[in-house]
Amino acid sequence: MPYTTLISVPQLQALMRSGQPLMVFDCSFDLAQPTLGASQYREAHIPGALHADLDRHLSARHGAPGAHGTVMTSAADLPASGGRHPLPSRERFATWLSGVGFSNDMQAVVYDRNGANYCGRLWWMLQWAGHDAVAVLDGGLQAWQAAGGALASGDEATHFASHFVLREPLRRLVSVQQVHDALGHSAQTLIDARGAPRYRGEVEPLDPVAGHIPGALNRPFSDNLGADGCFKSADQLRTEFTAVLQGRNPATVVHHCGSGVSAIPNLLAMEVAGLGPTALFAGSWSEWCSDPGRPVARG
Repeated sequence: MPYTTLISVPQLQALMRSGQPLMVFDCSFDLAQPTLGASQYREAHIPGALHADLDRHLSARHGAPGAHGTVMTSAADLPASGGRHPLPSRERFATWLSGVGFSNDMQAVVYDRNGANYCGRLWWMLQWAGHDAVAVLDGGLQAWQAAGGALASGDEATHFASHFVLREPLRRLVSVQQVHDALGHSAQTLIDARGAPRYRGEVEPLDPVAGHIPGALNRPFSDNLGADGCFKSADQLRTEFTAVLQGRNPATVVHHCGSGVSAIPNLLAMEVAGLGPTALFAGSWSEWCSDPGRPVARG
């Protein structure tokens, strides 16, 4: 059976010894220093792991401004969402997967050194591409090191290109218009993964407007992890999310954050808890607040 949510260090080590088709991705990144993740990867990573960069590989090209608006090289470059980190089209994502040699028969394992903040993006995107065999390394690189796992440095050898075939999406992507149209309806429960001060509108370090989408509930993504950096138990996560939802149907949940990245640990945690799958508003607050006509709540 494939790993589809979390995988422990011992499970990954056993999988690596088994010789089964496997590809490991290091998704380390830093919003304040966008080149830091690649540098950290070259300094130390799990042997054989490839680097998947949030800006270069897991987000759409923003395009170059031209005389008649933004210029795109082809329709495939049109993003699948808005926001600061727009999703690439599924076709462009499949092209990247094929280019690094990832194929449909492989198990993917993703990790970072950032509390699962960034690797969840690739986990979700693979599910969105129809690939179920993808798991987040619980505890990330720190757990690998704590268990005595070997480290490699520099760049890994390139792989022969493959032909990754898109399948029906296994996770639901929600647009800003869908979120707007469902405001105030019981069919939609918004969960905002940003820290409480940003949610309340007290600070806003990244986007032009402070606050949150009216009616959204707050569950900071970091609350999913224990002191050891691993996800809390399924029972504890279920208890905590049940308290957040206050009787709302988990199937109505749409997750978001600032730009659709740190929302995914919440989405993953709900699945670990047996409360998923749920939906993702990838454009998130950065897309919502870009339109001055959309309502904003504070407090």
